[in-house]
Amino acid sequence: MNDCLALKVTDLDNVATIFANGVKDGAQVDVHDKKGNSEIIKVIGDVPYGHKIAVKPIRKGELIIKYGEEIGAATRDIEKGEYVHVHNLEALRGRGDL
Repeated sequence: MNDCLALKVTDLDNVATIFANGVKDGAQVDVHDKKGNSEIIKVIGDVPYGHKIAVKPIRKGELIIKYGEEIGAATRDIEKGEYVHVHNLEALRGRGDL
């Protein structure tokens, strides 16, 4: 059994939230969805507890979907398993131009 767990909450999500401490680059994370499916994904980058990884490749400009909500857009191509945060995600909320 893998001690590193991540959850993909909706079918629309292209990221999953990590629920484990000390997830380091190259670690294997067990990603579960609400249907009970799971997939082992190799992590790219160190990922803090509660942060997210891509569950599929995400192209530059593509929306980032977490918990079924659009939380931002990719500022560059993101690989499956890669840590998704402010270094590769631009928030769309609160900008005042939308």
